[in-house]
Amino acid sequence: MSVTYLKKAPKTSATDAGDVQETVRGILNDIEAGGEDAARKYAAKFDRYDGNILLTRDEIDAAAAKVPQVLKDDIRFAHDNVRRFAEAQKSTIQDMEYEIHPGLIAGQKAIPCNAAGCYAPGGRYSHVASALMTVTTAKVAGCGHITACSPPRPEIGVNPAIIYTADICGADSILALGGVQGIAAMAFGLFGLPKSDILVGPGNQFVAEAKRMLFGRVGIDMFAGPTDSLILADASADPEIVAWDLVGQAEHGYNSPVWLVTDNRELAEKVLNRVPELIETLPETNAQNAAAAWRDYAEVILCDTREEMAATSDAYAPEHLTVQAEELDWWLNRLSCYGSLFLGEETTVAFGDKASGTNHVLPTSGAAKYTGGLSVHKYMKLVTWQRATREGSKSVAEATARISRLEGMEGHARTADIRLAKYFPGENFDLSGAE
Repeated sequence: MSVTYLKKAPKTSATDAGDVQETVRGILNDIEAGGEDAARKYAAKFDRYDGNILLTRDEIDAAAAKVPQVLKDDIRFAHDNVRRFAEAQKSTIQDMEYEIHPGLIAGQKAIPCNAAGCYAPGGRYSHVASALMTVTTAKVAGCGHITACSPPRPEIGVNPAIIYTADICGADSILALGGVQGIAAMAFGLFGLPKSDILVGPGNQFVAEAKRMLFGRVGIDMFAGPTDSLILADASADPEIVAWDLVGQAEHGYNSPVWLVTDNRELAEKVLNRVPELIETLPETNAQNAAAAWRDYAEVILCDTREEMAATSDAYAPEHLTVQAEELDWWLNRLSCYGSLFLGEETTVAFGDKASGTNHVLPTSGAAKYTGGLSVHKYMKLVTWQRATREGSKSVAEATARISRLEGMEGHARTADIRLAKYFPGENFDLSGAE
């Protein structure tokens, strides 16, 4: 068995990450101290926008009027798919209770966060789908207040389609703020809004760093890096479709890795030749992003067996994983490290990105080894509870007292002692923890 790199990336997603911490920390501190005035200052500086920040109902309705009906229909179709999948996910977690032993009952409750802040990028691309994915899942989870936030364009404001999407998906408030200032406004509860308990949604390196710095004070969906995608393909795959799927993901940005892992050299060579040709057919900005990503971050890896292909994929733990190979059920059962899996050429990452129903906010940079993506569950706290009869607490109190004394925690032990003395007067218990 061997792994051969037909194309090796000269860079990784960390190569050009840069140090943005100082900049982000300064902005967060400034906005926390200066409040709304500071947020407006940064909106003027970075977004070149001095319009209304907390959108009114009239502004939301006016934005909706600018969205073509066919696009409204597409957004509603996608929203319905995302909502129904989120509802199905939510049904997998239920409140429960269990009698651990007679008289001692414990349980769990799923409680949604009170306030969620959902960021939808609007810089290089206007991510309507990000509003779909974040706001819809927060709504299905049952969050008490949902704030949507997206960067405004100079003298224009937030993309009308993003406003329309956030509104129909259930956002209670919409902010025209981008970058760190948008994240800060949601976290600190500016413009009369509640402080967000959780911040979700993709964004550039400044948005990602702001969320990282705020983590702990608030929850976040995940630490995010550049989007990445891997395709597993065998001899049955269509080289043209494989090539386009790689190009489609490479256009995300100059540092978005795409990888092809195959056991068929002929397929690999066809894809290697075809990708640069396809990139040239894209619009200029898209082509520049895809060309840089393909040149600096893409890899094509030749394996001997499908088991070796699967092991290679698991080692990369891609955000998006596509399988275009025979025996799809084998791959479904074998693969274990990915953000979202796309089985067969009949589906593709773009379907999941936009409209099929699964969420597109996913773990990047190998984080799929330990976490999944955004789901309705991210907005929900699984909390536990217990109650006991006096008889049911007896054995627990005895064990607690002895374990506590073994640990040297006498105060803990005495909270058990006092209950045993009250509930079972006259009984003798060995609570020393000594042999």
